Amino acid sequence: MTDKLTRISDFIWELPVSFLPAQRGKEGMRVPLRIIAAKKLIERMEEVVFEQSANVAALPGLESYVVILPDAHSGYGASIGTVFATNPENEGIISPGAVGYDINCGMRLMVTNLMFGQVQPKLHQLVNLLFDFVPAGVGREGFLHISWKELDKIMAEGAKSVIKSGFAFAGDENYIEEKGVIPGADPSCVSQKARERGKKQLATLGSGNHYLEIQKVAQIINQEKAKELGIFTPDQIVVMVHCGSRGLGHQIATDYLRSFENKMEKYKIKVNDLQLACAPFDSCDGQNYFRAMAAAANFAFANRQLITYRIREAFAKVFGKTAEELGMKLVYDVAHNIAKVEEHQILSSKRSDLLGGPTSLRKLVVHRKGATRSFPGQPVIIGGSMETGSYLLVGSDKSLELTFGSTAHGSGRTMSRHQAKKIVGGQELSQRMSQAGIVVKSASYSGLAEEAGIAYKNIADVVESVSKAGISAPVASFKPIGNIKG
Repeated sequence: MTDKLTRISDFIWELPVSFLPAQRGKEGMRVPLRIIAAKKLIERMEEVVFEQSANVAALPGLESYVVILPDAHSGYGASIGTVFATNPENEGIISPGAVGYDINCGMRLMVTNLMFGQVQPKLHQLVNLLFDFVPAGVGREGFLHISWKELDKIMAEGAKSVIKSGFAFAGDENYIEEKGVIPGADPSCVSQKARERGKKQLATLGSGNHYLEIQKVAQIINQEKAKELGIFTPDQIVVMVHCGSRGLGHQIATDYLRSFENKMEKYKIKVNDLQLACAPFDSCDGQNYFRAMAAAANFAFANRQLITYRIREAFAKVFGKTAEELGMKLVYDVAHNIAKVEEHQILSSKRSDLLGGPTSLRKLVVHRKGATRSFPGQPVIIGGSMETGSYLLVGSDKSLELTFGSTAHGSGRTMSRHQAKKIVGGQELSQRMSQAGIVVKSASYSGLAEEAGIAYKNIADVVESVSKAGISAPVASFKPIGNIKG
């Protein structure tokens, strides 16, 4: 594939529209693909990533280019690790498949004032209690029992609704993307089936690659920025959470994908893959999906806030101090798998390789699937595998120019869950992690095996790519010491 790419820099490449010309039964690419990755990562990317991204680049109303990030791997319709923007004033669409089934699957990081030496003797006790306090796996219910009216309020108000109810430190909302609420949410656009799936799942992790992880600071890369974000020294304990909107978001995606498949003819839209079924953003159908998607995103923000509340309770119980005394402050909570209306400066020239040229400000619908917002100065959380570690970064000005203010969200899979289970057994993996000093508690050995470190790219390579491309800068790295999996 690299022989077909135009090199812009060692970490920025472009695949031209000629890669997928219009042909019988296929729409041609309307914009090029821009790949943010080291050459060695591109060489290992699945061919399907480029095929899926070419199909995305054939959607109507696109602006500038489709971005492929270094953690990209195959997904439903659009690859995970894909970013693109559509212009509502120029046939711009919204696509549930290009947002993802787990709407606002996202990352949350909090610090503590505890050190590794203080936590290690109580690590098994802490992990066991967290496993009880934060249910993981399929079909588990959370501690909070709510009415249908309260569910609607959560979908409308997001994290703010549970913060108002006292499940927070004062000011937690200031450390959440959009302060924990995506505007425009409308619970009436959410089906009863989706509501039923989500009602009992608040404050739960779910399964798959979702996790709650106790980590220690491994390295501080930017001392000044780290201190500003509450990270002071190696071996300091932090907690990371990765989860989303659970069954509610999944059902919303299912509902609207089925609906859009039957309505594209009405809008005279053709797609190369029905998994990219879409509707014009400004249409009634497009707006209904956007309102339902925002409701799911708000549910996810509330879910992570309630999980945070339970984590603070568990730490307080184990260490005999209040969560405030333990310094358990939020660093940030950032979404991936989302579409958002944002204003971006877009190059006036059609040449996508012309950087720094004249621009105009446009209101766009930015789809981030398996991608994280990376606005200048904003904390960015990139989760690695449960055996390797994770990173905290900050966004940069250049991300606005290159990637619609976006960056990678994780290390990215190199093999399917089925393949991973063929190579390693869950019990064997648990023992190996224990020998490496990582206490793990999982709802199933099968689910654990799916998330083995061998199934993921080297996170250091991913972070190097986004750093050298200039779209986000590393602040600190973390190593896992305790992990809870679904």
